[in-house]
Amino acid sequence: MWALLELSRWRVAVAIGWGVLALGSGLGLAALAAWLIARAWQMPPVLDLSIAVVAVRALGISRGLCRYLERLATHDVALRAMTTARTTVYRTLARSDFWLRRPEVSPSGGDRSGKPLRRGDLLVRIGSDIDDLGAVVVRAFVPVAVALALSLAAVALLATISPAAAAILAGALVLSGIVAPWLSAKAASEAERAVRADRAEFTAQALTVLDHAAELRVAGRLDAALAAAGQASRRAVAAEDRAAARSAWSAAATPLSIGAAVLGALLIGITLYGPDGGSPGAMTPMALVVLVLLPLSAFEAVGPLPTAAQTLTTARAALHRLDGLDPDSPPSASVGPSARQTTRPPHAKDAANVARTLPIDAHVPELPCGRRIAVVGPSGAGKTTLLMKWAGLFDTPRPGVTFFAEDAHLFGTSVLENLRVARGDLTAEEAEEALRTVGLGNWLDGLPQGVHTDLVGGAAAVSGGQRRRILLARALVSPARVLLLDEPTEHLEAEAGAKLLRDLLDADNGLVEPDRIVVVVTHQLPEDHRADAVLRVSASGQVTTDFAGHGTPCGSADSAHRENPLPSY
Repeated sequence: MWALLELSRWRVAVAIGWGVLALGSGLGLAALAAWLIARAWQMPPVLDLSIAVVAVRALGISRGLCRYLERLATHDVALRAMTTARTTVYRTLARSDFWLRRPEVSPSGGDRSGKPLRRGDLLVRIGSDIDDLGAVVVRAFVPVAVALALSLAAVALLATISPAAAAILAGALVLSGIVAPWLSAKAASEAERAVRADRAEFTAQALTVLDHAAELRVAGRLDAALAAAGQASRRAVAAEDRAAARSAWSAAATPLSIGAAVLGALLIGITLYGPDGGSPGAMTPMALVVLVLLPLSAFEAVGPLPTAAQTLTTARAALHRLDGLDPDSPPSASVGPSARQTTRPPHAKDAANVARTLPIDAHVPELPCGRRIAVVGPSGAGKTTLLMKWAGLFDTPRPGVTFFAEDAHLFGTSVLENLRVARGDLTAEEAEEALRTVGLGNWLDGLPQGVHTDLVGGAAAVSGGQRRRILLARALVSPARVLLLDEPTEHLEAEAGAKLLRDLLDADNGLVEPDRIVVVVTHQLPEDHRADAVLRVSASGQVTTDFAGHGTPCGSADSAHRENPLPSY
């Protein structure tokens, strides 16, 4: 956990130091105020109390100031750690191949249980799981260290007055600071696992319903999906209620410990003070008041420890789930150290694993010569894998070569900002020109604010065909020299899609600059296309390349039929 969060020992020490000073000021304030009250009862000269009065004021001010600085320090450490952890997880996800694996072929592509990860599972991991890890700093690491230091100080201070009272206080602090948190963590661990599993299930089911409600309704499975999401939500709520009930019993240990410590100190003080009002050798009134009031302040440090135990339990479960995202780490290893080295691209072994889950082998053909290349074949044959391989997504990314997925995300922001995903310095005029080039002129004219109109809900704000054209416009404005387009005309009308394909595969058409290379994956290749090369991928993994006799940048006369039989799995 420490390695994943990459916590700075110096920053954590500073946060603990401010916490000790804050609660230490409170402890000193309680003891000094008790002494001052009892001493003032004896009506001494005012000058005898001046130092104590000033010290009480100073401790009261320093308590609030140190608490504020402690909050700043702990949240600074926590936010830095969460940023580091989230970056590490994203890098691990980027180099992992589990999202391409078929569960029946490679169960290890999911989490440690072999279950394939869904979008909802990933949202839980990169969202609440990392938040839970970050909360460890604020709610566990620092409070535990502060409680240990202050408990020792309180017991030592009370021992100077009465060792017996100090022993009672120590026992009460152990009950409140060790036993109660242990019981809280033990009682909540099982419920926490149920809560997390059901919450992840609810998130996954809810996303499925939100993304595919229309398809589920057509298939007659919408009600079943809604019922599954509702059941997961109810299970999560029930598990949370059980955890809250058990935590309440653990929380009751703290007031019981306070009562026992104060009552014990009071009885011991009365016994030592005696009926003579503080005769020589007996306890003074000031010591009696300090003996009774000091335990009340001592328990302020151990009060958050049951919550700290629950936070640690939650964080350990979150860390276990995050461990499952790293394909190279064993279940007991942290994702941190291995992921910290993941600035490198995915290992070659990962690419081979991906290829084994798809019909095309890892030794796919290189990008053929030509300015316009078409890739055709049935669904699941591995056409997308070819494009990803050519883009270097399985080994070293190739500069100037960009893969544009068919399901690329549309963000809930303006049309212009959605195109700026590919090129950050894109102007509004260039964006409008690109949209009109791909056939969205009429749609653009109907928008209230043109390219500055927000797509509320992202892809839900446009039709399937409009989404494909927007993604194509994003590809056209990108600075990439080689555009790898995955089914850019899907969901378009047959005639419109065929025309757009012909334009994309015609280097002289002007839709794409002639000096750029365009590779298009499609299911329906027009007969009158002008592609320089056509790769045909069969369901069994056979790759056949046909070259046209015109316009190949290689300058060769290779127009012969070439076939690469590849092993399939």
